[in-house]
Amino acid sequence: MVPDAAELRLVDPGAAVLVAAEATTGDFRAAVGAFVLCGVLLLVTGLWPALARAVTRIPKPIASAMLAGILFPICIAPVLAAVQLPALGLPVVIVWLLFARIAPRWAVPAAVLATVVVVLASGEGAELAATPLAPVLSVTWPVFDPLVLVSLGLPLYVVTMAGQNVPGFEVLKTFGYPHPPARVVLASTGAATVVGSVLGAYTLNLAAITAAMMAGPDAHPDRDRRWVASVAGGVCYLVLGLGSGAATALVTVTPPLLITAVAGLALFGALATATTGALEEPATRVVAVVTFLVVASQVSVAGIGSAFWGLVVGGIAMLWLGWRPRRRRELATP
Repeated sequence: MVPDAAELRLVDPGAAVLVAAEATTGDFRAAVGAFVLCGVLLLVTGLWPALARAVTRIPKPIASAMLAGILFPICIAPVLAAVQLPALGLPVVIVWLLFARIAPRWAVPAAVLATVVVVLASGEGAELAATPLAPVLSVTWPVFDPLVLVSLGLPLYVVTMAGQNVPGFEVLKTFGYPHPPARVVLASTGAATVVGSVLGAYTLNLAAITAAMMAGPDAHPDRDRRWVASVAGGVCYLVLGLGSGAATALVTVTPPLLITAVAGLALFGALATATTGALEEPATRVVAVVTFLVVASQVSVAGIGSAFWGLVVGGIAMLWLGWRPRRRRELATP
């Protein structure tokens, strides 16, 4: 079963853009050209100090509400899976609940393992057994089609910044990293995107959802030790890459809702933190709620996803309601 655009949008806004752009081009080489453009724009953002500062200084209520809106549809997936796929979803949720009580740090890995078990027990193991374990690397050289560059490359850059990098910076700030090196992050991920695009890596970014898993106290109580979770995650990615055939087959035979449900179980704490940050200041709660609702709606306008439009609508609401930063208000008080 291949996820459709709505299901992919739950996991990765960039993937949803790719699905939406399918009608624009059937030539993957042209899509690779759009990936290259996205990487160049990310690199320019990192090298241009004013632009890097602009994209990382979005007011906290809007940025936190946007992150909460991105996470919300994922975090309700366990409920939907338990109701719509009870034979598969309920065992995974129950395993997560048991481990959340007795060994919280192992709750999500246990839920992932339970997912593999229930999928195999459902009779889908034959396809996995027939799948080659060794991955095959294939280089695709880009073709620069002006129409595809505009219709895919630019929206991909926008959703990467609005749906991944900006929330990713907010995740780091929320969990106590006040000054993430934005320019270095943006420039390095942009350069890596350009290089990796010929291998199908459409964007390398802060990956806000993964960052939320690895940057919080669930990874380690000591903030200075949470890098271990990031390194472990990178190693897991390498292992998945080496076994990408089996991993792809497993994902293919697993209902997309169940995959999203497991991710949702891992993100409850991040959703709580983002919601708290969005509603922390009474003066901006309406703005935060408006931003959250637009992002959580998952609407797509002109091929651009709801994370971007949530930023736009939230910014307009904040300007219209006359919000000013707390420090400026305090200075203005006689």
